[in-house]
Amino acid sequence: MMKLKNMAGIFLMGVFAFSCKAQKKATLSTEKASQKSILFPKGEKITNDNFTGTAYLQILIAADSLNPTSVGNVTFEPGARTKWHLHPGGQILLVTDGVGYYQEKGQPIKVLRKGDVIKCLPNIVHWHGASIDAAFVQVAITNTQNGTPVWLEAVTDNEYTSSNK
Repeated sequence: MMKLKNMAGIFLMGVFAFSCKAQKKATLSTEKASQKSILFPKGEKITNDNFTGTAYLQILIAADSLNPTSVGNVTFEPGARTKWHLHPGGQILLVTDGVGYYQEKGQPIKVLRKGDVIKCLPNIVHWHGASIDAAFVQVAITNTQNGTPVWLEAVTDNEYTSSNK
């Protein structure tokens, strides 16, 4: 009877050890998959006052005299967003991850998800950023031929929370 209890104990410890190892392997696999899904580096924390909350920018292509187009990967933590602003030469947003919002002045808010594309026409006042509970990643393609972005007032908490339906 004692041998049977010992064998049962050893068996249960083996099952426990195996399940812990399998769980660790699954966690590592999930972490690797998450790292592989990142298209571009997160970049540096944005420290100017044109954003509410925490956002990061990785410049992929800087505009220059030969090509007046800048391309940047922007990562918004949940709740982070730009100020209202406009682009004299327009902008294109490619959503690569998460859930975010885009709103043009006087228009309803659009919910954005991975794979969505937004074409911001020249001189249209708008803002964009993460949803309240999810991070948001976009590639921003900005034409600077007619000038750099014009930053306006901050998106108020009331304007932002009215987007959370």
